[in-house]
Amino acid sequence: MKTLLKRLKRDEISKNDIVKNLEYVVKVLEKVYDGEKRRLQEEEQELNEVVETDSVSGIVKEWLTSTFTRSLSNMNKRTEEKVFKFRSVANAIRAGIVVDRIYRRMSSSAGLHVPPNVLLQMKNIDTWSFDVFQVNDIGEGHALKYVGYEILQKYDVINKFKINSLSLDNFLLRLEQGYSKYGNPYHNLVHAADVTQTMHSIFSESKLSLWLTDVEIFATIIASLVHDFEHTGTTNAFHINTSSDFAILYNDRAVLENHHSSSAFKIMKDENHNIVSNLTRDQYREFRALVIEIVLSTDMSFHFQQIKNMKNLLSLSDPSIDKTKALSLVVHCADISHPAKEWNIHLQWTNRLIEEFFRQGDMESELGLPISPLCDRKSTNISESQIGFIDFIVDPSFQVMGDMLERISAPLRLQNQPQIAKAEEKSSRRKNSESSLSSSSSVDSDQKTAVESLKMKQMWINSFAQNKKYWRDKAIKATEAQNAEMNAAEQKSIEDKSSDTVGESVTKKADDSDEKDNDNQQTRTAKTGDATVTSINVKSAVEEEKRGTEAEESECKKSAQDDENNCELTESELVVSSYSSLNDGDAAQ
Repeated sequence: MKTLLKRLKRDEISKNDIVKNLEYVVKVLEKVYDGEKRRLQEEEQELNEVVETDSVSGIVKEWLTSTFTRSLSNMNKRTEEKVFKFRSVANAIRAGIVVDRIYRRMSSSAGLHVPPNVLLQMKNIDTWSFDVFQVNDIGEGHALKYVGYEILQKYDVINKFKINSLSLDNFLLRLEQGYSKYGNPYHNLVHAADVTQTMHSIFSESKLSLWLTDVEIFATIIASLVHDFEHTGTTNAFHINTSSDFAILYNDRAVLENHHSSSAFKIMKDENHNIVSNLTRDQYREFRALVIEIVLSTDMSFHFQQIKNMKNLLSLSDPSIDKTKALSLVVHCADISHPAKEWNIHLQWTNRLIEEFFRQGDMESELGLPISPLCDRKSTNISESQIGFIDFIVDPSFQVMGDMLERISAPLRLQNQPQIAKAEEKSSRRKNSESSLSSSSSVDSDQKTAVESLKMKQMWINSFAQNKKYWRDKAIKATEAQNAEMNAAEQKSIEDKSSDTVGESVTKKADDSDEKDNDNQQTRTAKTGDATVTSINVKSAVEEEKRGTEAEESECKKSAQDDENNCELTESELVVSSYSSLNDGDAAQ
């Protein structure tokens, strides 16, 4: 009721929620009242039976009667009123205690309404193939809230550390807001829910929780939920290269990871989001240190050193595995686990991650910075990058984690599976007896089968092989398409060059023809001019010769008539003389 009152004052609760909660309180009080009434009646009856016996003295009988009963005839009115008042107060106190216990027991679900369809999906939350995208769709964008709450419930963390339901609800919603701050395709609230569920699936299969304390389980769940809180959608290198505020604040070291854990603890300091208020000082110190260490270990720059350290540790004959390092490796593997999931889930995560990389590449291009690997939209080969990611990063990490979990969980699983001991006892007994070789082989087979059945299932092995096959097929198809495109482009280039050559030849011929025509025209023009000049010259020569002839004839007439035959020229001689002059003129010309 106090919680309802606080939320009502802050206008954080609807009328329907108030009505539902009040109806629930009424039912609880009615049940408490009926139960308490029956108990008091039975108690009073027992006391009456005791009082009416002779086994007690009168003074004791009077005290019992005056204190715990109200129906004896020898009690006066004043005594009855006092007893009634006392019992009314006692009943009220008892009822309050019962209601408080019920409230504490049910507080984990109060205010955290989970849609029925989401509850159906949560039945598969232990499985490796859990589809967090479907939960997010059904839950209207609240995958982190529902997955986080369900997993905390799975390990009874809410009850063990008395986490206030309203504070938990506020905390989970605040995480979702932080994950949605930059609108990242990949590093968002769905990714946080996926990593937390994957971590839980590993715990569930390996029985690792049997090896851990409640505080360690609580810290690992919260670390998984906050490990990418308020992620900017860019890498640490981008922050360092651009001298961002985060890079300056955290001195270029694990920039984002420091911000994730620091921001998460800032939220927990607020009273309305404080999910660790009931931890002791020592518990909180351990919780905080473990959360910070796990989140910082998700920095990929620590990847190879982390894997190397664990491999070296497992190579020892009797390794003592540090819990912090083990939990850090589990969450780190969960963080990069999408290639170990089914193809349809893996493909969705890949497309989201590549798009986020491309966005960073676009920003780097705008800023004039070198484009980071896998961030160039124009040159990135997605298929090859994913095959390399699986072969050199994810698969080796999961192999080391699987060996580590097997080393840790084998004794725990053996303790919880007595059939191993029975199989070994049966094998020993039969071997001591004189039996045939076939019988001995059968016993060994039974023992081996029993032992193999207790080994942890490494669900990711088949997924690695299947996903790499799909990527190889896509790479082959992409290469074929690229080659076909290149061939088509080359063929087009050849055709264009051929067309250009033909065009140039035609153009050259046309130019040559035009040039020849121009030359002929010039020649014809020159000849025409020459002919005109020649014609003029001939006419002038004829006229001049004619005038000379006429002059000669005139002189001849004037001379002696006896020389007439010598001076007179015939017409044929005149023509020959004219052509001779023309030829001489042509030759001279």
